[in-house]
Amino acid sequence: MKYLPLNAEIFTQNRKRFVERMEKNSIAIFNSNDELPTNADQLFRFKQNSDLFWLTGIEQEDSMLILYPDNAEAKYKEVLVLVRPNELKEKWDGHRLRANEATEISGIKTIIWLDSIDGMLQPWIHWADTIYLNSNENDRKANLVPVRDYRYAEMMKQRYPLHNYKRSAKILKDLRGIKTALEVEVMQKAIDITDNTFRHLLQFIKPGVMEYEIEAEIYHQFLKQRGTGPAYGSIIASGDRARTLHYVENNQECKDGELILMDFGAEYGNYCADLTRTIPVNGKFSRRQKTVYNACLHLHHYAASILKPGISIIDYTEKVGDEATVIFQKIGLLKKSDIKNEDPENRAYRKYLYHGISHHLGIDVHDLGTRTQPIKAGMVFTIEPGIYIEEEQMGIRIENNFWITRNGNKDLMKNIPITVEDIEALMKK
Repeated sequence: MKYLPLNAEIFTQNRKRFVERMEKNSIAIFNSNDELPTNADQLFRFKQNSDLFWLTGIEQEDSMLILYPDNAEAKYKEVLVLVRPNELKEKWDGHRLRANEATEISGIKTIIWLDSIDGMLQPWIHWADTIYLNSNENDRKANLVPVRDYRYAEMMKQRYPLHNYKRSAKILKDLRGIKTALEVEVMQKAIDITDNTFRHLLQFIKPGVMEYEIEAEIYHQFLKQRGTGPAYGSIIASGDRARTLHYVENNQECKDGELILMDFGAEYGNYCADLTRTIPVNGKFSRRQKTVYNACLHLHHYAASILKPGISIIDYTEKVGDEATVIFQKIGLLKKSDIKNEDPENRAYRKYLYHGISHHLGIDVHDLGTRTQPIKAGMVFTIEPGIYIEEEQMGIRIENNFWITRNGNKDLMKNIPITVEDIEALMKK
């Protein structure tokens, strides 16, 4: 790993929170992700199962976590399972964790090698009444590949058909949505790396630069600061390409007079930052660009003012839509007749703002959390309104990350330049 060691208390706290939600005399089993092939004998870069990482801090493949708080043998109440280090394999693929190293990372004292776990696990299963198995229940999931979690669940049900099975995902969706202060510290590090990178870009960008050159600078700056790399595919969209929400080609020239929308964020310690800024390629907003930008910034500030504990994302989005309707009329995008005749299921403002305003953020960019229940203190959200005008070949989006507290919310990106004046001043330097 490139990042500095994280505080093992993060994962100790997370396991404690999960165990408190388990039924009496139950066992929970978590598996690492698969190593996935690309072509020939190559593999994609390994990405750990987010739930397993959240509970252990372990990034290594072929790992397992077994939680059995009512185990009669006290030393096996929590067990971390790792592949046994092999000298020959390490010559090819590098160092594998030793038991003491894994304990230092995770806070788990009992480490068992994968090749000896089956004989130990079977009696624990026999003693337990309920088995918690994991699954990916992110609402945005679109992957139909039968990954290890689902294969393991099928195998367990065939081997132990009379047990009571529960979904750990129902617990994890609640728990992972609420970030501890220690988790937010790691997220803040990812955000600070992103902040430094954005300030560097303000000095780098000028007419004639290519979108991919900007993307290369982002990657370079992330790695220089111990980030793992981008938390997601960076969007570097100049001119009319900014209206494509997930534009990832990043292969065109940034021209004088255009705005460039940049949506990027660092990953640090497997936690994500998610920033969007829209800036003038030549360092100076035109009058119209400034008008639309400030309208978007107004929506951003308005959304931040109402994103508090107790409101649901559905109600929050509707309120931001009401404000967008007013603002879009002021800047000449909507007429009274557009608003009067709008379809309640496809409101008039949606022509210029056609995506959600916020999503959960954490280990995953689109992290686990509710979209229907009231927002709770501890959640971390993006706030990212946008204005996309086909007739003017313009797209603007502004995005910061907010930690919800009992007293409102805390802007984790408050130090990142956001106003027209600050952006222009820094680009002028």
